[in-house]
Order: sequence, then structure tokens, then C-alpha cells
Amino acid sequence: MNKAFLLCGLLAVAQGAIASTDGVDKTVRFMAANCAYCHGPDGRSTSAIPSLAGMHKTRFVGSMKAMKAGTQASLVMYQIAAGYSDAEIDAMGDWFANNK
Repeated sequence: MNKAFLLCGLLAVAQGAIASTDGVDKTVRFMAANCAYCHGPDGRSTSAIPSLAGMHKTRFVGSMKAMKAGTQASLVMYQIAAGYSDAEIDAMGDWFANNK
């Protein structure tokens, strides 16, 4: 089994557990935390990978949806973006835009 899909599966299970007990806000923060490995804690990158913190929502949502659709080139993000619904992408766009 592909390690990325296994990781996404485990994260989805954990996300469901959090959503059922702590509400939507913590679920969005948890989803955004999944980005930390590459994009830095709270979306603040210290490398060539773009920071997400403070990114305009329209840019974040547009990029995620384009990667999900396969119309924006990406080595890894197309698989990750495909795991989120449009509503989840929209919610993460709000979170990163407000997390400056």
C-alpha cells in the first residue's frame, strides 16, 4: 500500500474523531496542521516551499482546486488536494488567510 495513502487514511480517521468531539474550528486547524511537514508550522515555511500563512484565500483555494483537478503542475500536492472536499479546501483557505 502506498505510504501517502496510508497516512491520509490515518489522518482522516483522526480528523473524524476530532470533528465529532470538538467542533468545526478544531477540525479546520487539524486539517491545516497536515500541511506543516512541508509548509512549516502554522503554514510558515522557512524553505523554498511556499508559506501558506497569510495567503489570500482566493489564491489558496484556486491553487488547491487546480491541483486537485490536475490543471496545476504538482509532484505531490495533487494527491493531497484530492483528499479534501471543496468545503474543506474553502475552510482551510479561511484559516490560512487569517493565520498571519
